[in-house]
Amino acid sequence: MLFGLGWPEVGVIAIVAILIFGPKKIPELGNALGKTLRGFKEELKTPSEETNTEDEQR
Repeated sequence: MLFGLGWPEVGVIAIVAILIFGPKKIPELGNALGKTLRGFKEELKTPSEETNTEDEQR
């Protein structure tokens, strides 16, 4: 499965996350993580102007 984790491990991680953050906070954390990953992928596909200007100066 994901990162070499099986379903039992994912279940334990989910239960621990619910115990630590509470069931109301989990969707907010997931949303923030999703936005962060989308931004990271987008930045990998289209480098920013800062990166391009640094390459041109070399």
